[in-house]
Amino acid sequence: MPENTASSLLEAERAELEAVAEALAKSPRLLRLVRYLGEKYFLGEIDQLHEYNIATEVFGRSKTVFDAGEDAIARVEAHRLRKRLKQFYEAEGRDHTVRLSIPSGTYVPVFTHLLAEESSPDSVAPAAAPEEPARSISASPSAPGEGAPEQAATGILTLLKRPRWMILLAGGLALAAFVVYIALQHGGNSKDLIPQAGPGQPPAPTQSASSNSASLPIRLIAGYTGNPQMDSAGARWEADHFFHGGGSWRRPATFIARTSDPLIFEQWRTGDFFYDIPLPPGVYELHLYFVTSERSNENTSTFTVGINGNSVLQGFDVNSDAFGENIADERVFRDVSPSKDGYLHLSFTGERGVPALSALEILPGIPHQQIPVRLVTQPTPFTDHDGQFWHPDTYFMNGRMSSQRQQIAGSPDPDLFAAERYGHFSYAIPVDTRGRYTLILHFAEFYFGPHASGVGGTGSRVFRVMCNGTTLLDDFDIFKEAGSLHSLTKTFYHLKPTAQGKLYLTFEPIANNATISGIEVLDESQ
Repeated sequence: MPENTASSLLEAERAELEAVAEALAKSPRLLRLVRYLGEKYFLGEIDQLHEYNIATEVFGRSKTVFDAGEDAIARVEAHRLRKRLKQFYEAEGRDHTVRLSIPSGTYVPVFTHLLAEESSPDSVAPAAAPEEPARSISASPSAPGEGAPEQAATGILTLLKRPRWMILLAGGLALAAFVVYIALQHGGNSKDLIPQAGPGQPPAPTQSASSNSASLPIRLIAGYTGNPQMDSAGARWEADHFFHGGGSWRRPATFIARTSDPLIFEQWRTGDFFYDIPLPPGVYELHLYFVTSERSNENTSTFTVGINGNSVLQGFDVNSDAFGENIADERVFRDVSPSKDGYLHLSFTGERGVPALSALEILPGIPHQQIPVRLVTQPTPFTDHDGQFWHPDTYFMNGRMSSQRQQIAGSPDPDLFAAERYGHFSYAIPVDTRGRYTLILHFAEFYFGPHASGVGGTGSRVFRVMCNGTTLLDDFDIFKEAGSLHSLTKTFYHLKPTAQGKLYLTFEPIANNATISGIEVLDESQ
């Protein structure tokens, strides 16, 4: 498609945003929200569209005291905006050939380009509902032989007014849909049919992938086919692709421990399956995410995970690895590189059980070192004075989060101590099994002492900290060492992970509650 055509489509999207803004003129909150979302979209900054930024930058919530768990302003106003958009396209915007929607579960705008006849209320083919994502061609017809050619034709007509990258992507999907349709019509097994590469798809693994490498970082929710999802740190997770084999499954809606982002554990890819992910030459860090709900039988349910033909997890049992059911499990592999054909090949094959994967993540890596892990016991991310990113609280089990909002002395980053996890709790921090690690713990006494509540002092809070069963701190008293409202850092070296690739930290009360505000894990490898 000519570049000027793509440019005209972009201008049409800008015009539609202005039309929506004009319709929202009498709703100042919604007007501010839609303009903010549109601005980030057109600047290419959709990774910044998450709850914390919307609450603080659009609705004026304090960056130091905002708590998404207690203040749902962003979610509430986004819900109102979705309803208002639906009403707009049912009334004054019903003839618009470009439509704006904010799909549920994300704050990222979606512009759907329709043919003129699609937008007409008298048309045979009704316009897509504003809550739905832009149309695409499914590679898996809902029923063999039912409507596949007609669906593909309608999708292709819609795509004639899409930007170039969308056309290329949909072209590849259309080719896959056609092959699956032909196979189903002739009784073939669609799982065994892997079409030659089309536009928007990686070429067959026997060819070089360097010219068609995936954009980094790569975050895929296995078995998921919907719109991109944003996690608690503002990272964008995409629908599943680059796979062949296996099938998708939605896990039961149950609580999942040790994660602040259950959204990446709501789906599975299951069965024997494979990923062929095109990557430029280099070093990467691979994260695999698993969870189970219950055992299918009393025997161990195991499978094998391979990277480029080498088994990295043999006899792998998710429940054993995570120490229980409904517990998020993450495995980390540093120094991962694509094979000579330009692909990272991942395999998941059954042994005494059926493989199941929830998500995968590929990050630009550091040779021979794991990327540092930094956790802040807050519901939103934090960037320190050195520009280092701290992930919102995760990997924990038990305990409670409390926001203190008091001025802490002794640290260049007092906002690191804006909250604490307290009680009797633990963390299972995933690391590469081959490394040795430095652990840095950040504490402050928020409650006891004359400068805090005025109650108690030395001996009021005493607790124990252990790592993989080894005691790091015993009879630990923050007030005794640093007083109240003053930062205290403890550092430990050469920690060895468990066989499951974890630093398992336990915070055990002796007198009153244990507490922690920040955790850092640094790979000591050279």
